[in-house]
Amino acid sequence: MRKQLISNQFITTMRKRLMAIFVIMASIANAGAQNVIESCEIESHELLRLGVDVRVDYQHLWQEHSTNDANTGLEGKYFMFRVDGEIIPGLTYSWRQRLNKSHSDASFFDATDWIYLNYATGKFNIAGGKQVVAIGGWEYDRHPADLYCTSVFWQNIPCYQLGASVGYDITGKDRITLQATQSLFHTSANRNMYAYNLMWNGSHGIYTSIWSTNLVEYLPGCYINYIALGNRFDIGKVTVEMDFMNRAAHGQSFLFKDCSIMGEVAWTPDNHWRLHGKATYDVNHANNTADYTVLPGTELTMAGGGLEYYPLIKKRGAVRIHANCYYSWGHNANSADLMQHNSVMLSVGVRCHLDLLSLKHKRP
Repeated sequence: MRKQLISNQFITTMRKRLMAIFVIMASIANAGAQNVIESCEIESHELLRLGVDVRVDYQHLWQEHSTNDANTGLEGKYFMFRVDGEIIPGLTYSWRQRLNKSHSDASFFDATDWIYLNYATGKFNIAGGKQVVAIGGWEYDRHPADLYCTSVFWQNIPCYQLGASVGYDITGKDRITLQATQSLFHTSANRNMYAYNLMWNGSHGIYTSIWSTNLVEYLPGCYINYIALGNRFDIGKVTVEMDFMNRAAHGQSFLFKDCSIMGEVAWTPDNHWRLHGKATYDVNHANNTADYTVLPGTELTMAGGGLEYYPLIKKRGAVRIHANCYYSWGHNANSADLMQHNSVMLSVGVRCHLDLLSLKHKRP
């Protein structure tokens, strides 16, 4: 009797998993993509490339016209290294580790953004390890050291998880990737939760897309759906990015009750300067608690901008000086987030990216 009960439970669980995969594949018309793993061009025969990225800011946070002393002052924002290389032709690896990120749950992997193997052949590739969860949108896709103030969604999404992905080049300008990972919302008490992600990367003239559709298990057997549409237009020296993300679970209106909009316009007049303006809007008027990133009752708008200066022309990305100011208003139901009603964030800082080492295979 007990064996039959266990068998029935197993069949029920597998049926739910298969149904989740079926639903996300059926959503391909609404789907899209982001870079599952941040790209890094490895030269032929390059066994190892080691780089270090450091960003330090002075930031000042005012909330309701008063200085927030706990979040004002000098702060080491990022300190990370990255290792990439080719093991044999077609088989590459990548590892990015943060040195200033705490380890919760006594796991070294908590500070590992990603570590994976990737094998590419023809139009296909397959990757496995810890990866970036394939959620669309340009804000989500960007290197974190290039973001100064972000949407409520971005602040609360745990985007690096163990999993596997398969990619296929439909055309020279369109790529589809299917990915399965551990759920973004798994806990130490229940790791047996998963996310299923389908993405499309497209590049057509001045337009580039990062679209995705996702099913994320937030409780055992319960899923929230993301539809994330990232759109970018490159028009001369001006770049326009516009993201829309909709989140929905069982028992709520499917569209617009729980969503985020992120937009940015940037102007790069020459190799030294980049100026940008950005705005985000996060809202959750759904009457359930399925969304763990933008909590129910949230309706927060943020706007601001800033500039970047690159003093080195030949190695433009090696050193950057930046200054930014953002203002937010509305209501954020997550009191732990920095940006709340009537908040002003001012930051000035330096980012330094260095390639420290490169080793090549000794091949004939």
